[in-house]
Amino acid sequence: MQIPIVLVVALLAFRGLGALGVKRFASWPVSAAHALAVMLLVTASAHFVPESVTVMPNHADLVGMVPPFVPFPSVMVYLTGVLELLGAAGLVLTGTRRLAGFCLAAMFVLLLPANVHAALTDVPFNGGEVTPLWLRVPEQVLYIAVAVWSATHGTRPARGTTAAGLATGREELSRR
Repeated sequence: MQIPIVLVVALLAFRGLGALGVKRFASWPVSAAHALAVMLLVTASAHFVPESVTVMPNHADLVGMVPPFVPFPSVMVYLTGVLELLGAAGLVLTGTRRLAGFCLAAMFVLLLPANVHAALTDVPFNGGEVTPLWLRVPEQVLYIAVAVWSATHGTRPARGTTAAGLATGREELSRR
């Protein structure tokens, strides 16, 4: 349950910065893209944490989530960690946000069987309580929705920004 909290707190922090005048965070979808990127940095880190670390989920915990039909579970955990990091980077760059959002949404859909498997086979993180299926699936749907929303709405200029204003800004940059 901590991961959705990271997403929400990051989203509110970025929107707060937008309210304080930071233009990059002037819209909810762009702030959501950055918040999802923060969340992905947190989740991706677990993919590379050794089993001896017990203060957070680790690589071994995530390998335990992989359904038996997926080959090379350890490699897949490392691969998805790398993909999460790349997705996070893609979300913060305006030019790649759309592609990153859609690719992450697809990855979240593909990861759903691992979440279902972990819930049905009682795979805990760090020996803690198992996250129930009724919570895992809505969380995954939330991440898919945020990724798609960021991809479809997070590349537009902030409200009040005109195409003429953008063109003027580009001209100023090209003169420097």
